[in-house]
Amino acid sequence: MSEETTRYDASHIRVLEGWEAVRKRPGMYVGSTSERGLHNMVFEVADRAVNEVLAGRAGSVEVTLTPDGGVRVADDGPGVPVGEAQGTGGPELEALLTTMQTAAGPGGRHAVPLGFCGVGPFVVNALSRRMTAEVRRAGIRWAQEYARSVAVSPLSEAETATGCGTVIVFWPDADIFEAAEFSFDALAERFRELAFLNRALDISLIDRRRPGESRSARFRFPGGARDFVAFLDTEMAAHAPTETVAFELEDPRMAGVVEVALRWCGSHEERVRGFANSRPTIGGTHELGFRDGVAAAVTAYARERLLLKPTDPGLRADQFGEGLTAVVSVKLDHPEFKGPTRGVLGNPPVRTCVGQAVQEHLGTWLDGHPEHASAVFGRIQGTCQA
Repeated sequence: MSEETTRYDASHIRVLEGWEAVRKRPGMYVGSTSERGLHNMVFEVADRAVNEVLAGRAGSVEVTLTPDGGVRVADDGPGVPVGEAQGTGGPELEALLTTMQTAAGPGGRHAVPLGFCGVGPFVVNALSRRMTAEVRRAGIRWAQEYARSVAVSPLSEAETATGCGTVIVFWPDADIFEAAEFSFDALAERFRELAFLNRALDISLIDRRRPGESRSARFRFPGGARDFVAFLDTEMAAHAPTETVAFELEDPRMAGVVEVALRWCGSHEERVRGFANSRPTIGGTHELGFRDGVAAAVTAYARERLLLKPTDPGLRADQFGEGLTAVVSVKLDHPEFKGPTRGVLGNPPVRTCVGQAVQEHLGTWLDGHPEHASAVFGRIQGTCQA
């Protein structure tokens, strides 16, 4: 090889910034260029609207899949500010949609993350062939249009308006997402989940892509985790030997709140769903604490009533799962996740706090409902002897 072909220096390095970097490596920002990536586009835009509702500044969010392949996200909040953004010289709305939004971490207990990595609607704009934004604020409707993250028109006063709110519509770029298509069911599952975990949330999903086949769903669940368990057990509700045990408790030792709902049904399956700051988890200290607490409560009940001999070992976490449906949700000021996907919660104090709370509340319920308690222990005994 010649010296020219082997030489590698700074002149060979190309630095990509802004929309160009996003379009070059879209999977880094939305997870993939398949259906999963499309869904994360929706979540990145809906993130701001959902948090407006949870902060009490808006009443509801509406997400619509439009006939022309677009997605419309609307809220009835105060409207994104349209004044000059500090340090940019342009409107705040334009800064929101054309500037990468970076966050130091997953946020505190009051922040509900929807997107893949919290980079904001700028990424959606960069990966869309077109985006429009409409803001109704202080009696005026403002509008602006973008193409692949570049404003093609200035933010302008369109007309007078009643009410307030923000509407963002985007059309994913087919050159990037090719044949991928939004799944109504997948989007509905995540929005339903968020509504169960956040009682103040009111969100609707509407599918108008196919004429004559429009469908919609509204998600609002004042019962929280209790409603979630009932939903998970819809088919088994008539065969539930126990009623639902549910509680919510703040514990300063873990700087957060735990909400738990559980019951045993006639199913042979175990359905335990864990969440940390409204993110689904595949394990972690909150789920370990839940299992510790259930084992301790049932063991204590059995020993008090001499259902276990003094020499018998206490129950293990793998002995009470058959037929158990539970939702374990913690919201922490400073969540610590293991790994970049944030699927496993690592905060050590959470295990103790959740375990003690579950043991106390389940233990009280077992003492006050002897017939149900007997059915639970009888089922566990059957499992242990099988």
